[in-house]
Amino acid sequence: MSSDLAEFIRGLPKAELHIHIEGSLEPELIFALASRNGVQLAYPSVEALRAAYAFTNLQSFLDIYYAGASVLITEQDFFDMAWAYFERAHADSVIHAELFFDPQTHTERGIDIGVVIRGLKRACDAAEAKLGIRARLILCFLRHLSEDEAIATLNAAKPYLADIIGVGLDSSEVGHPPEKFARVFAMARELGLHVVAHAGEEGPPEYIWSALDVLQVERIDHGVRSLQDERLMQRLIASGMALTVCPLSNIKLCVFQQLGEHNLRRMLERGVRVTINSDDPAYFGGYIHQNYLETAAALELGRDQLIQLARNSLEAAFTSAAERRADLARLATYCTKA
Repeated sequence: MSSDLAEFIRGLPKAELHIHIEGSLEPELIFALASRNGVQLAYPSVEALRAAYAFTNLQSFLDIYYAGASVLITEQDFFDMAWAYFERAHADSVIHAELFFDPQTHTERGIDIGVVIRGLKRACDAAEAKLGIRARLILCFLRHLSEDEAIATLNAAKPYLADIIGVGLDSSEVGHPPEKFARVFAMARELGLHVVAHAGEEGPPEYIWSALDVLQVERIDHGVRSLQDERLMQRLIASGMALTVCPLSNIKLCVFQQLGEHNLRRMLERGVRVTINSDDPAYFGGYIHQNYLETAAALELGRDQLIQLARNSLEAAFTSAAERRADLARLATYCTKA
């Protein structure tokens, strides 16, 4: 890849729609927070922890992910984690970010949900004021837990609904189909929240159908198994349904063996509204710029395709019509001058 194209990617105004904020917790910050809070880690050093990031599937990653989150205790911890992400996102020309967070990971440890949300929201406000990044929060339910526990989490979050734009569904996919959470998603929609769900990462295309038909989601997170079902592909194309694809994550978790095999380009060329995102960047080898860069190189994406990916992200974001117009105008101006 030419240095000119790499620089063009770096400056491309973009939205990040699939970022688990707990998954941005770098080993150095994990150890700093562990020291601050007196938490004993199972790994003796930053290097030993990073060396453990050799995942064979989604579950092997989640085991370390939840262990890393154990250092998050105070409101300041959640602020510091999110602020570190926003500084990286700003360097990657992210102008709008929608952060997934997993309150059940923390409330199960006795951390009040208000501590989590207040710390993250303070970081979102600071990102907008100091970095010019519009930032929003999406509360995710852990799908390996029960729907009753998800409902309890949604109820606990009600005092903070002004600080949340939507709900999502993440964690172990196989064996936990979307319809397991039909009631809590209906409740969320009644509260006026946006709804998204992970589907078709390790799970089959049927999970994507269920997310669309039962949960009535507005975006599909991952969705890379869509190409296995032509009728589903036709539906995604006709409806303009966005997929928040995470290429480096897919390689790290062995969804694809190498990036050159990834189906993102094929879906893009078919007219699916695919976007590029980083998922859990501290664990998967790169933030959003690195995902754009390596995907463009492996799949031989040109400038026009990269612009389309950025445009898709801005169009699929949960923004107002005026915000979307301003974001797309900013993209157009950049592409004209760059």
